[in-house]
Amino acid sequence: MKKTLYVLSLLIIASMVLTACGGAAPADDAPAEIVQIRWFVGLGTGDSPEQVATQEEVVADFNASQDRIELVLEIVPFDSARDTLSTQIASGAGPDIVGPVGWGGSNDFFGQWLDITPYMEESGFDLSVFDPALVKFYQTEQEGQVGLPFAVFPGAMYFQPAMFDESGLNYPPQVYGEKYVFPDGREADWNWETITEVAKLLTVDVNGLNSTEEGFDRNNMLQVGYAPQWQSVQSVGTFYGGAALMYSGDAKGSYESTIPDSWKEGWQWYYDGMYGAEPFIATGPLAGAPEFGNGNIFDAGKAAMGLTQTWYTCCLGGFRDAGNEFQLGIQPIGTNGEVAGRVDADTFRILKGSAHPAEAFEVMAYLITTGGDKLLPIYGAMPAIASKTDAFFELKSADYPFVTEESWDVFIQGLAYPDNPTSEQYQPNSIKANSRFATFFDLMNNTEDLDFDGEYQKLIDDINVIYNE
Repeated sequence: MKKTLYVLSLLIIASMVLTACGGAAPADDAPAEIVQIRWFVGLGTGDSPEQVATQEEVVADFNASQDRIELVLEIVPFDSARDTLSTQIASGAGPDIVGPVGWGGSNDFFGQWLDITPYMEESGFDLSVFDPALVKFYQTEQEGQVGLPFAVFPGAMYFQPAMFDESGLNYPPQVYGEKYVFPDGREADWNWETITEVAKLLTVDVNGLNSTEEGFDRNNMLQVGYAPQWQSVQSVGTFYGGAALMYSGDAKGSYESTIPDSWKEGWQWYYDGMYGAEPFIATGPLAGAPEFGNGNIFDAGKAAMGLTQTWYTCCLGGFRDAGNEFQLGIQPIGTNGEVAGRVDADTFRILKGSAHPAEAFEVMAYLITTGGDKLLPIYGAMPAIASKTDAFFELKSADYPFVTEESWDVFIQGLAYPDNPTSEQYQPNSIKANSRFATFFDLMNNTEDLDFDGEYQKLIDDINVIYNE
C-alpha cells in the first residue's frame, strides 16, 4: 500500500513538472468546442424515404463544409410530430431548427419562434435575392421576422384553352397589369366582376347552353366556368377581398373576430355562384360527383378556370393523360382594387429556446440557399429565389410540355403578391376555430336556399366564443 502511494506521488509530481515546463498544450491552443444544432423534420413535409435520404445528404454536406457546427437530423413521422415537438419543448429539450413547415403547422407553436432579425443583420445575409414582399410575408406584429422565404407556391388562374376557344372567348391575361379583352374588343380589369361574366359564358349544360341563356338546365351541367380548387373559405375571402387580420385582442377574454365586410361579400358571391340564377360554380353535391372528379373538378376536365397554387401541378397527370391541356393566367384584382394574391409557403424556423441561435441561423441560411438546391426538388416546391427557378420549371415542363414559358412566368410574377397576413394566419384556439370555418364552408357548399346572413352571424358569434375559451 505504501509503495503504491509512493509511485502515485511520483507520477503527480512528474505531471506538475511537465506542465510547468510546457509539456501540456496551452489553453489557447485547446480545440474549440463544436456546437451541435438539431434539425427537427416532420411538422410539415420531409418524412418520406426519398426526402430523408436527401436531407441526410444535405446534413453531411453542411458538416463537411466547416468544423464549428455539427448538424444533427431528427426525423419524426408527420402524424406524431406535433405531439413530439410539444413534449420536447415542454421538457426543455426542444430542437434548434424546425422545418420545412408551413403557416398551419407553425401556428400550433405561436409565440415560440425566434425573431431572427438581429442574426440576419449580424451575418450580413443578402435579402436582395428575394422579392421584398416575400420577406415581409414572414414578419408578424407579435413575433417579428420568424422566417425567410424558401419553398413557395404562388397562385395562378389555371385555365383550359380549348374551352375558351369553343366559347369564342379570349384567354385570361398573363401579365399583371394587363386587361382582359372581350370578343367585342371591350377591355376590363381582370377582377371578380370580369371573371364572373366570363365564367358564366363558360358554364355549359348538356344542351350546349351557357348559364346566361334562356332554357339553361342547372341540374344537368356539363362543365362550370370557375372552381376555387382546394381552397379554404379563408382563401376564398382573401382572393376576393384581399388579405386581412382575422382577429383583434392580445389576451383571452379580449379576442374578437375582425373578418372584413369584403370577405363576407366574397362568401356571398361564392354562394350565389353555386345557387344563384346564373350559376358558374359547382355545388357541393355536383363537385363531389365521380364525373366531376370527387372534388378535383379542374383535374376532371370539368372547370374552364381553377384558381389555386403551384402545388396543384403535382397532381394533373390524369388531366394530361385524358388529352386535356392547361395554361396559366394572373390572379384577380380584389374588391380593394389591388391584386388579391395568395402564396402558400414552407420554410425553416428557429425556436426561442435554442441555446445557440447564431449558429442555428447559420444552418438555416445554408438550408435555404446552398442546401435548397438539393432539398427543393424533393419537396416539390418552387424556389423563393427567382434566379433558381429554372430547374423547377424544367421538371414541370417535362410533365406538361404543352404549358408555355409565358404561363410558367405567371408563377414567378406571383411571388410579388403574397397574402399578408396569410389566410392561414394564427388564430386563438386555432384548431377549433378553423374547424368552425370549415363547417360554415361545408354548409354553403351543400345548402340550397341558405339563410346566408343568419348563418354568417352564427359563425361570427361562435368564433368570438371559441377565441376566448
